[in-house]
Amino acid sequence: MAPTVDVDTAATLLRAGKLVAIPTETVYGLGADAEQPDAVARIFAAKGRPSSHPLIVHLRAADALDEGWAANVPPAARRLADVLWPGPLTLILQRGPRALDAVTGGLSTVGLRVPAHPLARALLERVGGIAAPSANRFGSVSPTTAAHVQRDLGDRIDAVLDGGPCEVGIESTIVDVSTGVPRILRPGGISREVLEEILGAPVPMAGDDAPRAPGMLASHYAPRAKVVAVAPRDASQRAHELAREGRIALLAPPTLALDLPDALERIDVPADPRERARTLYESLRAIDERGFERAIVVLPDDERGLGLAIADRLRKAGAPKD
Repeated sequence: MAPTVDVDTAATLLRAGKLVAIPTETVYGLGADAEQPDAVARIFAAKGRPSSHPLIVHLRAADALDEGWAANVPPAARRLADVLWPGPLTLILQRGPRALDAVTGGLSTVGLRVPAHPLARALLERVGGIAAPSANRFGSVSPTTAAHVQRDLGDRIDAVLDGGPCEVGIESTIVDVSTGVPRILRPGGISREVLEEILGAPVPMAGDDAPRAPGMLASHYAPRAKVVAVAPRDASQRAHELAREGRIALLAPPTLALDLPDALERIDVPADPRERARTLYESLRAIDERGFERAIVVLPDDERGLGLAIADRLRKAGAPKD
């Protein structure tokens, strides 16, 4: 298993080209010095992630945008960064000279964010930029505790900086501002409604012409068990249809009244969107840990606010795997 280290040791390891799992308010990230191509390449090897899939670079503060990471920063991007950083927002911008091909997957754009977790911020004061996707095997459930990281990657990385459980629990919202017109590539910890309030204009979801970004594959965030994501109104019917297909769980808020077959085990998840987001990946990991072969997971009844991000993760967890 990877040793648990303090911030100074983590910084020393990163500067030496090593991999360190770091806490953020969203999920734990697998960090490498973003300006060392060989170190960044180790991220892809450890995760089993395609090298063409771009990474997010974590920065110490919003003013670091002007330190060579972005070629230009449109007014909308500046406004979002000023209001929402540090926080769970990633901005896609035209890359500057410090954003290497190893990080961008050869794209002309780069994803940048400033995390809010105090240990991550202390680490970034010591290391200029940290490339850090989620600290798990590619495509599987993201980690929200140091113990998750150890189970997934403990024999493949050099150290873990333990910052306790993640407060937000789902990844950052990714907003493409590289063309000057904001659009959402991935819903996350900042809601669409908050973005629109700050900018005073609609912020649409991106279409098929969107640039590549983390978390945009059809299948992602998935446990080993088969996940079936269903609307609340369809949950009882699907439960009866699937009840004979192995050991099955159903994950739903306790406030949702359902007619379920006796053979199916119901597992309560929080009804409050913020609490459900915080515990979402813990609940998906529990499906495997408890030996279920299949799980019916009820989508939020309201896909506004954090409900949009929760539904996105659950649908991707249930999408067919390649």
